[in-house]
Amino acid sequence: MTSSEINVSFEFFPPKNKESIVSLWKNIKRLEPLEPRFISVTYGAGGSTRENTHSLVKEIKRKTSLTPAAHLTCIGTSKSEIEKIAEDYWDSGIKHIVALRGDERQQDNNQIKDFKYATDLIKVLKKRFDFEITVSAYPEMHPDSKSMDQEYDVLKKKIDLGASKAITQFFFDIDCYFKFMDGALKRGINIPIIPGILPVTNCKRTLEFAKKMNCKMPKSLIEMFNGLDADPDTRKLVATTIVYDQCKKLLNGKVNDFHFYTLNRADLSFAICHILGIRTLGKDYKND
Repeated sequence: MTSSEINVSFEFFPPKNKESIVSLWKNIKRLEPLEPRFISVTYGAGGSTRENTHSLVKEIKRKTSLTPAAHLTCIGTSKSEIEKIAEDYWDSGIKHIVALRGDERQQDNNQIKDFKYATDLIKVLKKRFDFEITVSAYPEMHPDSKSMDQEYDVLKKKIDLGASKAITQFFFDIDCYFKFMDGALKRGINIPIIPGILPVTNCKRTLEFAKKMNCKMPKSLIEMFNGLDADPDTRKLVATTIVYDQCKKLLNGKVNDFHFYTLNRADLSFAICHILGIRTLGKDYKND
């Protein structure tokens, strides 16, 4: 497979202060020359960064050559509010939505209950506008799912309602992705299911989140970061090596689409893309 056949996309989260705004735009501009298929912008937990997400998505559309995809969660949000957001996005030229359920707020009896699942959100979005809908997929099973069969059933329902591709939760066991894909094909699920790739720079924090999301982190990977807590430069080199190995195994399995969870740091994703052969056209781009 040649580099021209490899497609990438990148995920960012909205900044919370002026300093992080400057940093974010440097990182976006650094990745822009790689011509990703799209760049997605997340919500915070419970939609806590909703307005920042909306503003950033529209700004990316106006100021760059990138195609933005807006994350949209529905738990605790009214149907009328979702319709208003959808109309605003559509009118602003944002035609790609990453439709998610979102996290439920604990013990909130006053929470609006217009939506229970991502499928409810997809129905509303597709009824109003012909958005391109991307959804989530979980090769190692979502913590709320009772079985892999349920996992596939939910994904199939999202597709039947109009989803045209999925992005997986990050994973480190490549075999689990291929096993998940085999199961999907056997059930007639044939939309692109893009592997979500997370370059690990903070092993402890990633391990905590991985446990929460039912993602297995191999002992061998954890051991690679032992003794590097105070050595960020070496951690970056180790992370690049690990992710490149992941991508190479996926490429050997005929995967040619990758979604990078950048954590608002472009350097690792840029380096990995460069190693994979995805290059800027005759230009040297630096983070200056």
